[in-house]
Amino acid sequence: MKKAPTIRDVASAAGVSVSVVSRVLNPDSGPVAPAKRETVLRVIDELGYRPRAAARELSVGHTPTIGLVVADLANPFFAQLADRVVWEARSHGVQVMVMTTQEDPHLEADSLDTLLDRSVGGVIATPTGANIEKWARLQALGVNVVFVDRTIPELEDVDLVSIENVDSARRATEHMLGLGHRRIGLITGPVSTSTGRSRIEGYKAAHNNFSISVDPQLIRDVAFRGDGGGDAVGSLLALPDRPTALIVANTAQVLSSVRRLVQIGVRIPDDLSVIVFDDNPWTELTNPPLSVIRQPIDMLAVHSLELVLGRMQGRLPAAPRTIEVKADFVPRSSCSPLALSPIS
Repeated sequence: MKKAPTIRDVASAAGVSVSVVSRVLNPDSGPVAPAKRETVLRVIDELGYRPRAAARELSVGHTPTIGLVVADLANPFFAQLADRVVWEARSHGVQVMVMTTQEDPHLEADSLDTLLDRSVGGVIATPTGANIEKWARLQALGVNVVFVDRTIPELEDVDLVSIENVDSARRATEHMLGLGHRRIGLITGPVSTSTGRSRIEGYKAAHNNFSISVDPQLIRDVAFRGDGGGDAVGSLLALPDRPTALIVANTAQVLSSVRRLVQIGVRIPDDLSVIVFDDNPWTELTNPPLSVIRQPIDMLAVHSLELVLGRMQGRLPAAPRTIEVKADFVPRSSCSPLALSPIS
């Protein structure tokens, strides 16, 4: 990994003393000639130098700070994840700066710039899949990064904590196949995300295990925000050969998908067997209660925080770590053996 530039590197490249660079960084500490200030600022930008506030905090006993970049706080999954990370961090005497990207790469880029300026010691994040260069630069500057829930394949040296996405989708699909269903709709996240790709992979693996071909028309990858889930339900049920079962593997689109099923009068499980990737209390309160893939959010938070703190404290070997947590399949009343006739 490229060594982060130091204040001495900046001073050398700008042809000034370290004290001049220090005064530029701390305007109240003394005057600097305008020309020298511009030179120092230009070199700081070229070298990508960031004052290591986090290191100063640790050296003088102040509370260390980490950044938490989550995709969408309107999504209960990420809201619970953020809440648990903050709770765990507090028990370790660590402050958390929470930022949300709303699944927007531009907002994510701004968030990363802010975290660099604040010189946090580590970042836990659910990446959008974009801004590869910015993530790499964050690491190059010595910031410890842990991805949670999703990853970016191009960044092979980033720690990852997630559920077993392929296995979870495979188990849900095999449950439907075991009930006799052969037309199984899948609504998942964008294929630009690792979770979207992995859950499609698990869906296909289950079909392969049953020696059943996959109909691409039954797969819908939709955005995490908006009402894409409901739209996907409508398009799936409009197929000439409709699905008899549905797996909603996009956590953010579960509510939209189920709402559409209710609006058009689909009887669950008589007309359509349903499994969702969600662990919200309301899924157990519906009529009938929904079968779910329950994601262990507490464990995701605990492992993510342990990794980022371990990196900050230099307790872990350099090689990146991947921790995959097993999700629970909770069967309820929303799945039944295939009826003789699909939705009429």
